[in-house]
Amino acid sequence: MPSQLILQEKSNEVKEIEKWLVDYKSIGVASLQKVRASQLQELKKSLAGQVYMRVMKNTLTKLAIENLNKEELKKLEPLLEGSNILLFTNLNPFKLALLLEKGKVKTIAKAGDIAAFDVVVPQGNTGQPPGPFISQLNAAGLPTRIESGSVWVAKDTLVVRKGEPINDRVAGVLSKLGIKAVELGISMRAVYDEGILVMEDQLKIDIDATRKSLQQNQAEAFALALGIAYPTTETIGPLLQVAHQKAVALSVGAAIPTKETIGDLIRKANAEMNSLNSAIEKAKPKA
Repeated sequence: MPSQLILQEKSNEVKEIEKWLVDYKSIGVASLQKVRASQLQELKKSLAGQVYMRVMKNTLTKLAIENLNKEELKKLEPLLEGSNILLFTNLNPFKLALLLEKGKVKTIAKAGDIAAFDVVVPQGNTGQPPGPFISQLNAAGLPTRIESGSVWVAKDTLVVRKGEPINDRVAGVLSKLGIKAVELGISMRAVYDEGILVMEDQLKIDIDATRKSLQQNQAEAFALALGIAYPTTETIGPLLQVAHQKAVALSVGAAIPTKETIGDLIRKANAEMNSLNSAIEKAKPKA
């Protein structure tokens, strides 16, 4: 049976977890698979003051959740399986996910690893002499040719798609070519944020696509506001310019002299006079 000291240590740890679950707005659950200890330490340093990270036993965390008796927190329980690290923070869940994404590093794949992106072997010189390597490339589905005493990949070739496992043949070729196909780092499984559980797929944001979408939406909203003459901080200047242009055009059309229109009116009158003189000259009988 466990000693009284061990039981007391576990009880104290459960109380600490309870405090963290209450004190922080967001609690992230991340997988520790394919995370190097040195990388984890570096990430802890870089996020110090923003995110508190702690590897804890799932059983103790579940016990802390049960003790708090908060139904919302129980949403975390199904995620507390396997090797996890908990992240306690007051950051926005999406900002937290982006920070962790930036902390990932690419590395050479081993057989069975999952491709982090579509892996394309580019056309060009492999730097390898002719020999068994040609068979390895061909076995991995790569077209080859011999040129200047080296093996060349004949064309850009997709060898594995994002999310697919990398077989031993492809892994061997990528290793020899120095192509990094997997990422090491903390993979966020979910973030509990003030009663809402945001899952991994919902945390992934395409920054460039989101930026383009916002820019397009802003442009469309701006055009709509101008079209319906809706005044805002952004549209009031262009609306006043349009109104001024229309007022000047109306004044000129109605021959109303103002400081802004008198020049246009004189030029218009002069043009009409010249046009009339030209018409009169053409109408005169020829001698």
